[in-house]
Amino acid sequence: MSTYLDRILAAHRAMAAADRRDLDELAARAAAAPPTRGFRAGLVARPTGEMAVIAEVKRRSPSKGALAPGLDPAVLARSYASGGAACLSVLTDEEFFGGSADDLRAARTACSLPVLRKDFTVGRGDVCDARIMGADAVLLIVAALDPGELSSLASLARDLSLDVLVEVHDEAELAVALDIEADLVGVNQRDLVTFEVDTERAERMAAAIPAGVVSVAESGIGGPADVVRLADAGYDAVLVGESLVRSSDPAAAVAELRNPAVPSGADGDAAR
Repeated sequence: MSTYLDRILAAHRAMAAADRRDLDELAARAAAAPPTRGFRAGLVARPTGEMAVIAEVKRRSPSKGALAPGLDPAVLARSYASGGAACLSVLTDEEFFGGSADDLRAARTACSLPVLRKDFTVGRGDVCDARIMGADAVLLIVAALDPGELSSLASLARDLSLDVLVEVHDEAELAVALDIEADLVGVNQRDLVTFEVDTERAERMAAAIPAGVVSVAESGIGGPADVVRLADAGYDAVLVGESLVRSSDPAAAVAELRNPAVPSGADGDAAR
């Protein structure tokens, strides 16, 4: 039986295979795009003791269905910025997550924050498109790429002045990321095969991430208690989507994650 990841990757690889654009011309367009804003730099330029929050613009997910189908990416981006988010993440996958390149453009235009194109990047055209649509960083998922693809796409992204968030799920994938000299690593607590969340995954892996590599915990982050736990483990940033897009006050929710104050005895579930 095919998994979520199988179906998503099959769709994206089919689109890449059908893309007949001239890649040299596309890369030239990407290289001529306006300067990027520095996604990684936005994460490290935080006051001591404050968690950097990557706030996500996300309409739906394959596992949860509709989250905020009617969201306005510009309004949400401004709210995130006013709450003190360090960066934005914008889903651009349309079929499975309801996103689009227009969502990314609208969010980036609405504020001054650097933006990650959150998508399943499988080809050189995807990287060029990210730069052209205005992204400041691109996501590369180790589980979705073979080592040669990962290295090639990361190299192209860097040549185009894009930061690269390399996503891993276990120690073996982390080793692959470090082999390509990744300086920005995301540990996804969500299993991309089952889409179940393992909240201990990020804590277990934190110690294996070398100093100098900016570490990001992803998925399953519902409130301040989760952030305290991840900060204690050593993470530099958290990427949060579902709890923010469902919040009645996204700005306040971001601010609470940046400087979490967790009552004695609270846990992650209570914070959700």
